[in-house]
Amino acid sequence: MRFDPPLEEGRLLQRYKRFLADIETPAGERLTVHCPNTGAMLNCMVPGGRIWFSRSSDPKRKLPGTWELSETPQGRLACVNTARANPLVEEALRRGGIAELAGFTGLRREVAYGQERSRIDFRLEYPDGPAYVEVKSITLGFADTGVAAFPDAVTQRGARHLRELATLARQGTRAVQLYCVNLTGVERVRPAVEIDPLYAAALRDAVAAGVEVLAYGVELTPFAIELTRRLAVDVD
Repeated sequence: MRFDPPLEEGRLLQRYKRFLADIETPAGERLTVHCPNTGAMLNCMVPGGRIWFSRSSDPKRKLPGTWELSETPQGRLACVNTARANPLVEEALRRGGIAELAGFTGLRREVAYGQERSRIDFRLEYPDGPAYVEVKSITLGFADTGVAAFPDAVTQRGARHLRELATLARQGTRAVQLYCVNLTGVERVRPAVEIDPLYAAALRDAVAAGVEVLAYGVELTPFAIELTRRLAVDVD
């Protein structure tokens, strides 16, 4: 997935009111842009740090751009725009880039399901039945350990999705939790038990019920992002 038009570089001044960020370009232009991330953005939100943003061509848009990437204190790149995760995964699915999910004959997005009135990111159709795939974007990394974790803030919604997947798995339907690791330099993924122990417990319960857990890393530059390789997952 190429960033088109190309991203522009800036530095972060501040994030506030959750969805707003003030930035400054190398030319000294100060802008308020949209922050498309509801999480805590730990290690992705360094005042004075390098960021990249997309500029909108829509004159009617209230904010002129969207914050897309951050450079972490360790020099890694992180895609902070969580809306990129599903299109990135769909692109990989359609080109056969996720081997564990290859061979589907149909793909549907945002399908309603479950007792808690959830919507699954992807329902994939196979000759022997469907697979339900929930996508979560990860940007939280730990220094130079090569480990990333989810979530970066308490997420009741994320735990609910795991419960729904577990129910499907117990009924004999294929259910998959897929972590899209939008952070470079990562080799392993784990639940952030120190941030949200209930989510970590829900993940363990889901795995015990038969939910498959996959994590895929990315190649990421200010020009393009692509889902590339499977990463190890430590559930405990």
